[in-house]
Amino acid sequence: MEIVWQTPANPPEAQDYVFRNGRRHVRPYYFEFISHVKNRWAGKTIVDLFAEEFKGRPYEYYVSAVKSGRIQVDGQMVNVFYRVQSSQKISHFLHRHEPPVLAWDMQILQEEADVLTVCKPPSVPVHPCGQYRKNTVVGILQAERGMAPLFPVHRLDRLVSGLLIFARNPTKADHFRQQIEAGKVRKEYVARVIGVFPVDEQIVNANVDYDAREGRSSVEVGHPQSNKPLRGKTACTKFTRISTNGTHSTVSCEPLTGRTHQIRVHLLHAGYPIANDALYLSQVVCERSASGTGADGAALLTREQLSVEYGFPCGNHSSEEVSSCEDFSVDPMCTNCPNLAPKGYDASEEPLWLHCVRYTGPGWQYECPYPDWAFLS
Repeated sequence: MEIVWQTPANPPEAQDYVFRNGRRHVRPYYFEFISHVKNRWAGKTIVDLFAEEFKGRPYEYYVSAVKSGRIQVDGQMVNVFYRVQSSQKISHFLHRHEPPVLAWDMQILQEEADVLTVCKPPSVPVHPCGQYRKNTVVGILQAERGMAPLFPVHRLDRLVSGLLIFARNPTKADHFRQQIEAGKVRKEYVARVIGVFPVDEQIVNANVDYDAREGRSSVEVGHPQSNKPLRGKTACTKFTRISTNGTHSTVSCEPLTGRTHQIRVHLLHAGYPIANDALYLSQVVCERSASGTGADGAALLTREQLSVEYGFPCGNHSSEEVSSCEDFSVDPMCTNCPNLAPKGYDASEEPLWLHCVRYTGPGWQYECPYPDWAFLS
């Protein structure tokens, strides 16, 4: 079988995608992942390094990958007893299976000479990261609409939907960046939360501490009688109730800072968590408001399992995603084949009820329509 290896230089194309059961899949492809030996890896055998640091595949796979040349050091094949040294280049050639995303339209909101705005669907990352490369907003717009290059002005978490602004040249991107860093840009989101939110504006001032390994944030509030320093970063969010039906409320959210999961943990801290946010809800609430592992199943995977360098998947696959060989060629060494989705993908993942509706700056404003879930009945 002739193998065509891809690198980040290979742009996504329209024929790379397969649509099935309401999800957009990517046909698996051969890809070269490149990283460099960290100091803490130095001295380990190449097989032990992979088996210990990246547990998404069995030990036997790494032995075979080294022997066959699918794992190389400095562009050369090595034996399974080879000990790596700091800064050496490691290449892992593998059959890459990207997680599917919801097959919602990538709606173009406004197209200008130097600015593009879109309504980002939930579940789709903005740009290549972790296990995603082609199944991203940037990748899909390039593959299906020929829009490249695009420079994201801001970022939305993968499960968050709504307004996404792209500059179409570096000069415009830098212009936006300067305004954001100067605090001249106002951001507005809408969320659907549990409970009857207060009528009066609520302001939450509470540090946000993000744990990258766990993929979640926590709130820290100082106590007047404690001299213990806070670990998190200062964070402030304004909340205003839009409507309520007695069970849920639609809330306008204006983050004055930009911390990871800030709106989500500030709403939880205020006692009104996002109604389907399984990552931050108690188990009792999760069972009532979300199915499966919920909207953030992937966020609970370890840092090794979501490695940016290698993108290794893990866990069990859903029977829903088992594929025939009609869509792609099965690779005999691949630990994901013959499935279309990677192992560990949660087919029950649902969109998060958090949506970006507006960005406003000096002399400009871009908006996105409210999602259906924001209109309570």
